[in-house]
Formats: sequence, C-alpha cells, structure tokens
Amino acid sequence: MADPPQNLFEQQQSNRRRSFWLVTGFVMFFAWVGFGGDIAWYLMTADAPAGARAHTHTVPFIGIFATLIAGGICWYSWKKGPERVLWATGAREVLEPADENQRRLLNVVEEMAIASGIPRPRVFVVPDADPNAFATGLEPGSAAIAVTEGLLTALNRDELQGVVAHELAHVRNLDIRLMTLLAAMVGAIALMSDGMGRIVRGGARFGGGGSGGGRGARGGNRGGNPLALVVLVLWVITLLLAPLISRFLAMAVSRKREYLADATGAQFTRNPLALASALEKLDAAGAPTQAITRGAAHLCIVDPAAGRLSASEGRMGDVFASHPPIRLRIARLKGMAYQAAKQP
Repeated sequence: MADPPQNLFEQQQSNRRRSFWLVTGFVMFFAWVGFGGDIAWYLMTADAPAGARAHTHTVPFIGIFATLIAGGICWYSWKKGPERVLWATGAREVLEPADENQRRLLNVVEEMAIASGIPRPRVFVVPDADPNAFATGLEPGSAAIAVTEGLLTALNRDELQGVVAHELAHVRNLDIRLMTLLAAMVGAIALMSDGMGRIVRGGARFGGGGSGGGRGARGGNRGGNPLALVVLVLWVITLLLAPLISRFLAMAVSRKREYLADATGAQFTRNPLALASALEKLDAAGAPTQAITRGAAHLCIVDPAAGRLSASEGRMGDVFASHPPIRLRIARLKGMAYQAAKQP
C-alpha cells in the first residue's frame, strides 16, 4: 500500500521532527547505558564488607561520560557526518570532468537541480564497478550526490537522469538529513556496543578472581543483590541488541522513503520508465557495492549488498531488507507511466 500523500512542506517538517527525536533517543540511549552501568555497579558493591578491595560506587562517572560522548557524537554527526560518509566510500569530487561520462553526469545533475528547484549539489564519483548512487548532507544548500563508476558506464543518459532525480528527491524532502544522521549513529552504536562488551567481559574476569575471598565475610549472601543482577542483565541485553535495533531502524526509514523518492524523481524527469529501466539494470548487477559499508546501506538507491533480502516481499523483507523489493518499485513506476499515457 502506498504511503499517504504529503506535500513538500509536510515531508520536510516530518523529517525535521524525526531528526530531532532521533538525536534525543540517541542521547537517552547512551545515558541509559552509562547510568544503568552505574546503578548496577552501585548495587553490586553497596554491601561490600569493610576493608574489602571492592568499594561502593557512588559517583556516576560512567553515565556522565557516556552522555557527554553521545552529545559529542551528535554534534560531530551534524557537522561532519556527510563528509565522513563520503570519505568512507572513497568518493572523489568532480570539479572538472575527466571524461565524457563525468561531463554527462555534471550536465544531468545541473538539469535535475533546476527541475527540482534546489541548488546544484556537489558531485562525487565512487571508485566501484557496481552500479549504485546515494545522496548525503543536512540541507539542500550543502548536499552532495555520489555515483559509482559502474553506474556511469552501465546507464544511458535518460536512465542516469532518473537516478539523479531520485537522489535529488531525497535532498529536496530532507531525507538526507535523517538518513545521514542515522548512518553516523548506527556506526557509533556498533562501536560503543563493542567497547562496552569488552569492558563487561574484562569486569567479569576481574570479579570472578576476587569472589572467593568475600564469601566467608558475607555469609549467606552468596547470590548477591537480586536487583543488581536484574539491572545488569537488562544492561547487557541492551548492549547486545542495540546494533541490531539501530540497523533495523535505519532500514525501516530507508524503505519508507524509497517509494516516495521514486515517484518524486519521476515527476522531475516526466519519464518514469527511465528510472524503471535503470533499476532493472541495477538489479541485474550481482556483485556487492564494496565501497559502501553496511551502516550506510540505507543511503543508496539500491541495497549495496549482494543478497536476496532486498528482493523479499512480506515480513522477512520488511524486517531485514534495507530497501523495498526492486520489482515492486519498477511496477509502481510503470503504473505511473501508464497513467500518464492515458491522460489526454
């Protein structure tokens, strides 16, 4: 079922709200990880016998540090997120065209920027043979569009125009802000989960070594504080699930916006079949886009992974795929072309 129609300002306002709540939820998540660790540590050390090496944890420095780190990541993602995404893919900016393909790309971007009514974005080429494209940035005035070398060689001019129009639809709708923030934060959460997991494993080894000496002094309290165990279990579960949940969130955001960007891009070109043809060629390319990491998959016009999940319909595809099935996108575009042909 198609998403309910929204005008441009409703789409932009919706993405601004989602970006605000994304940043808020990100900071709150880090605060829970930090202060949750402080609470668990406090409860586990509160009953330590006098003179023992274990000490009561009273200053919540983990929570303070984690919250400050989250704020710093949000600030860095806002200021430097687009540049880091481009840097991670090895993209090179096209200032002067090096060949006819790049000259055609610059011309098409200029045309589609005029058609969409936004400033011409910076143009980058990613050194990868698999055809793909993405846009990044926080505002239309500072956006960037990147295409792979494989895309330039695989598509004709009309098909390239359809792909560029799709990406400029993301720019105009402010999808790029939300999806760029997601790309940066998904990576940060994965790193945080990794680091905290090592701390937990190290703490467990340390705690296991010192548990024997305190058993006699504490008598029957061998099971520890049950509330501390509950908090610790919830904390560890959060660390384990956070990378998966954040990645699923990024995928859900991408899937919902691809259909709208397809339709908006087709309106810019007035040629839905060109984008449909481009998607067919991108779908036929079997190799993965190796220059684009999994954390940035939701930015691309098609899933950069070489798997079958993006072709799956139903619940499996909805949960695990970063993009809606390409054949459904193509069917919608062909339906648009059919409706346009019927109009007098």
